[in-house]
Amino acid sequence: KMVKANIEWHKENNTYIFSYALGAFICFIGLLTLLGIWSPKIGVVGGLLTFGMSIVTLSFLITTPEVYVPNLGGDMPTPAYGFPYLSGAGRLVLKDIIMSAGGLIAASEAARRILAAKK
Repeated sequence: KMVKANIEWHKENNTYIFSYALGAFICFIGLLTLLGIWSPKIGVVGGLLTFGMSIVTLSFLITTPEVYVPNLGGDMPTPAYGFPYLSGAGRLVLKDIIMSAGGLIAASEAARRILAAKK
């Protein structure tokens, strides 16, 4: 549901501008990682930035209560809320485990190519 007051709040606080800039930076990181195919030094940087970005995002699982299903009340014999029950936002954050692994693999492969070229 779209809430006009929320949209106005985001406009007043420039969160849309920040979101666009963050998205552009993430695309830049992806481009660096892709360029690692041809330039290992750039690939190391892109892979490490991908890893770092994913670790920051994964920290939301610890710092952000909204990533877990809230207690909506009701009588349930076994509670199905809180840890380890992830909300939609929590499941979205979980994909960053794959990104962290991919970033480390890309960085290590690029570093291996740099070291092999020095021999």
